[in-house]
Amino acid sequence: MAKRKATVPELRRMKEQGKKIRMVTAYDYSTGVLVDQTDIELILVGDSLGMVVLGYEDTVSVTMEEMIHHSKAVVRGAKNTFIVTDLPFGAYHVSVSEAVHNAVRLMKEGRADAVKLEGGVEFAGTIEAIVRAGIPVMGHIGLTPQTASALGGFRVQGKDLESARRIFADAKAVEEAGAFAVVLEAVPAPLAKIITEELRIPTIGIGAGVHCDGQVLVYHDLLGLFDRFVPKFVKQYVRLDREVVKALQSFSDEVAAGAFPGPEHSFSGNEEELRRALGV
Repeated sequence: MAKRKATVPELRRMKEQGKKIRMVTAYDYSTGVLVDQTDIELILVGDSLGMVVLGYEDTVSVTMEEMIHHSKAVVRGAKNTFIVTDLPFGAYHVSVSEAVHNAVRLMKEGRADAVKLEGGVEFAGTIEAIVRAGIPVMGHIGLTPQTASALGGFRVQGKDLESARRIFADAKAVEEAGAFAVVLEAVPAPLAKIITEELRIPTIGIGAGVHCDGQVLVYHDLLGLFDRFVPKFVKQYVRLDREVVKALQSFSDEVAAGAFPGPEHSFSGNEEELRRALGV
């Protein structure tokens, strides 16, 4: 049976039925094509592309134009996977009207099925306005990479009771604002379990334990293609970086030795006839 794109109501039913939701990031056409051949329901075109694709030091530098560019590419490759695209830092912070405008751009120009933004209580009004404009919104609370410096860096959030209460309030606020799902990043598993039980909308965990309704990982992390750092919550299912380097070095060695291209990689012709025709 051919894969069919998931819908927001179906994702809600998956939570109700206890079926796990699968999500992975993608940033280009070829990755979209590959993910589309799996059972994974959701693709996140994350602003993590700034670090793993564009080489930025963080996600803050990513622009709307870059998000739109990469979102369009993924959509062209993954026609049967529900695609969520990040609103980058600054795209929803100045005013609610600008946030709605930029969310509309991600839908119209980036061809996304939904948008994601970071923040809880303080951005509930923004989420509500975007939802009111007819755009599905995924929330993101706990560790929020766009504002990681204000949180003390890339550290687990909600370890003490005060911060746990704050994250729980964020989760409730995101749901009440109309988000269809929420990412819980780098929070203790017991807190994520409680939030998942208390919310009607699905929770998507990344470093939040097994009790979330779904899980998301960065494509380059799970394939072992990003080596600047590997968070505790990442499982590297393969180390493709080693295989890629090995293949590149083999190509280099064969070219240097004159072993590539071989006859099987070349187009044949009559050299003597060509020389006569060319007068050489």
